[in-house]
Amino acid sequence: MLMEEARKQIVEYGKQMSSAGLAKGTAGNISVYDERTGYMAISPSGIGYFETKPEDIVVMTLDGMIIDGNRKPSSEHELHSVIYKIKPEARGVVHTHSKYCTALACMREPLKAIHYVLASTGVTEVPCAEYATFGTHELAEQVEKAMGDSRAVLLANHGLVTCGVSLTKAFNLAVSCEFCAEMQWMCECTSENKGVILTEKEMEDVMLHFQSYGQVKTPDKNNGGY
Repeated sequence: MLMEEARKQIVEYGKQMSSAGLAKGTAGNISVYDERTGYMAISPSGIGYFETKPEDIVVMTLDGMIIDGNRKPSSEHELHSVIYKIKPEARGVVHTHSKYCTALACMREPLKAIHYVLASTGVTEVPCAEYATFGTHELAEQVEKAMGDSRAVLLANHGLVTCGVSLTKAFNLAVSCEFCAEMQWMCECTSENKGVILTEKEMEDVMLHFQSYGQVKTPDKNNGGY
């Protein structure tokens, strides 16, 4: 089976995404990119994460041609493709409808540096892309316009998308973004000052520390560190 390990990984992380509350029902989608072949493996459209099997995962080119698989690919396959095109280091993309990120996206607010863990996105503020209908070329275009140096983007009235040098990194970043979004929401709801945002210098210091965080042999500013 083509991209067998990637397909198995997508199935496993789909279950984790659902269990973590980052997506409900069949919402959200996951992909892995193989730079050697130029192929992307992506979750199928409309199949529950605990019902999805490796053979249900669709392998396709970044231009939308299906290479292997009998299922219809996720409606957001173009969203994933555009991220791999603009982020050549990316090997995994995770799209969620997590509660707090989606709430901020519905208010069309950026995700701010209310907590230092946001530095794992590579920026001091995660942008919110302009609204476009789900599953459309227009949505992919809006993400391309908004993403910049960030590894994460909020999608107006929709959700969140993250990328990483591995699917593990992309998934962990989605979890971190949801945590930061929850903290931002709580501060905005309960604090008169709406919470204290870390300065650009403070965030730069965190990003520097993240380069050597964990079991990292060689600091790499592209791997997210954290």
